Amino acid sequence: MILEEVYETIKQRIKEKPEGSYVAKLTTDDKKSAINKICEKIGEEATELILAAKDNKKDEIIYEAADLIFHTMVLLAYKGIEFEDLLKEFEQRRK
Repeated sequence: MILEEVYETIKQRIKEKPEGSYVAKLTTDDKKSAINKICEKIGEEATELILAAKDNKKDEIIYEAADLIFHTMVLLAYKGIEFEDLLKEFEQRRK
């Protein structure tokens, strides 16, 4: 599944901090600063998604939803939460 592949790449870039990596840039500072940057990006992307939805712009909705999901995945990975844990939560909600 593509989301799992992206998640593994995010985890790898948080750990290895390769030069030029956007994820590494978001997560390189001290923990408080990194969390602030990640959370600001999530807020920004959520706002952009809301605006795209209100304007009924399908392509922008898709783009901004992907950005929001990506930055949420960065937060989860940074906090040491496995993608499988997220899937388990969805599985519980399905019941």
